[in-house]
Amino acid sequence: FFFFPGTQRSTMADAATSSNDSNELDEIMGRLQSHKGVEGILILNKEGQTIQSTLSEEQTLTHGGRIGKLASGATSLIESLDETDELTFLRIKSKHREILVSPDKSGYLLVVIQNPNTSE
Repeated sequence: FFFFPGTQRSTMADAATSSNDSNELDEIMGRLQSHKGVEGILILNKEGQTIQSTLSEEQTLTHGGRIGKLASGATSLIESLDETDELTFLRIKSKHREILVSPDKSGYLLVVIQNPNTSE
């Protein structure tokens, strides 16, 4: 489940399959993009293909593929440690960026790339 402060819990699958899927995804991405430091948002499907992105086409292809593989590897690692466990959130932090990955129960990934040091 994806949880956004001030909203009900819902799955990305719900947003992607509802009749107003585009509006709901746009609303979610708009809320996230308005947060200080957010540089980009990606929504990936189960196969790692991009459903929606605020990044350039080149960045979307590069980052989406790499993050999809990373999340898949992290999921495999967690399951190899304990087959009853599952990946619920992945945070990658460097000196200048954070990449936040939130997997959905149905296999979708919400990815937020942010600069936590921004003053804007």
